[in-house]
Amino acid sequence: MDKFLPIYNKVISNLEQNLPSWLHYHCSEHTKHVLEKVIYIAKKENVEEHDLFLLKIAALYHDIGFIIDREKHEELSCIIATKELKEFGINEDEIKQICEMMKATEIPQNPTSHLAAILADADLEYLGTDGFLKWSKKLYKELLHYKPELSENEWYKIQYDFISNHHYHTTYCKQNREPKKVENLELIKNKLEKIG
Repeated sequence: MDKFLPIYNKVISNLEQNLPSWLHYHCSEHTKHVLEKVIYIAKKENVEEHDLFLLKIAALYHDIGFIIDREKHEELSCIIATKELKEFGINEDEIKQICEMMKATEIPQNPTSHLAAILADADLEYLGTDGFLKWSKKLYKELLHYKPELSENEWYKIQYDFISNHHYHTTYCKQNREPKKVENLELIKNKLEKIG
């Protein structure tokens, strides 16, 4: 019996039922995307089976705190994960490791281990892909809920600054996502110049 499946079902169902509808970016689709990327990058980075299991759990829980509040959602995610994972027989050391990985998704990212670096990169992997604009639009739509006055121009400036300061942490993403990220940064720069 796959130990991961019941955890997956519980978390995804919780996200689908309890996340506010205006979370267009931090939705269950984002969590599934990050999980998929964690598995992909971990394989490229030669992560062992048990470590991958813990990474997958961290990916599932990394944004669950949004169910309670946007502020400090990483800490809230860890509180929820700690409570629920004990019920699934995950031990305290493993839970500590999972929380440490989830903390690495906090901006500015500061992963303290190889596994945390993989989750941090999976969370923002889209910055270096063709899917960048799709996710960027979702994030802008979500931010409008908090700041209805946020203009498209201001949003592009935020994006430009954010991407300029962002660094990938894994060898795989540095080699395979950084070039496209630079292109996407140019794209944003061009949009800013057009708006003037």
